[in-house]
Amino acid sequence: QVHLEESGGGSVAAGGSLTLSCKAHGQRSWMAWFRRAPGKEREAVAAHNDERGTIYAHSVRGRFTIVLDDAMNSFGLRMIRLEPEDIAMFYCAADPRLTTPPMMSGAYSYWGQGTQVTVSS
Repeated sequence: QVHLEESGGGSVAAGGSLTLSCKAHGQRSWMAWFRRAPGKEREAVAAHNDERGTIYAHSVRGRFTIVLDDAMNSFGLRMIRLEPEDIAMFYCAADPRLTTPPMMSGAYSYWGQGTQVTVSS
């Protein structure tokens, strides 16, 4: 069983930065961030495994970074140069093992409650 607690969402002006945090209780090998923009399907933002490394969606590469804090048992998403197109509810996800590719939402059994990110132009 894995319990995830998110924090760090908010509102920023375009070009600004935010860092989301996901505190994870329980064993998790794969950690990921997804987002759902208004009127759109949930999409993968980034996924990480200590052995396999980190994967980023093309739309966020170079702007978003998964950050790990083993001491706090958490993983975060550092976001810079935010754009209005980044407006979404962001969710962290985790799983001890995957049977489907890590950028697919169906791969993860455990999810956070979601945190809203708003970017004003």
